[in-house]
Amino acid sequence: MQGRLSAWLVKHGLIHKSLGFDYQGIETLQIKTEDWHSIAVIFYVYRYNYIPSQCAYNVAPGGLLATVYYLMRIEDGMDQPEEVCIKVLASRRNPRISSIFRVWKSVDFQERESYDMLGISYDNHPLLKRILMPESWIGWPLRKDYIAHNFYEIQNAH
Repeated sequence: MQGRLSAWLVKHGLIHKSLGFDYQGIETLQIKTEDWHSIAVIFYVYRYNYIPSQCAYNVAPGGLLATVYYLMRIEDGMDQPEEVCIKVLASRRNPRISSIFRVWKSVDFQERESYDMLGISYDNHPLLKRILMPESWIGWPLRKDYIAHNFYEIQNAH
């Protein structure tokens, strides 16, 4: 089922894939990596002025990596804010997505965390470096195929 925002994007010739609605009724759109920055600017111009959440995940072992942005439009006099969920997929071999830091400054640490845990590079981010793991850490801990080196688990420790 195509939502209002998806229909608007189609009307204006902006390529995307409608993923329907989540359990809360929030419209979910999949945007191509190369189109993401332009579409982000369009959403900002149309007063989507807040990002409560950005995260990333590993779609499948050896598969694509996904970045998810929740955008909100909050204005005086609105009964309920308008929300949209945007998914941007990146190849595992070279996971690069345009940073939207220059559009919404609030994604600064969120994009850095996604970089640190999954290795997704956010192009044009002003300070893309590890935020949780030490700079000397090798690998991306939240990838499904990650193997912790020199890690020994104590079995039946209780």
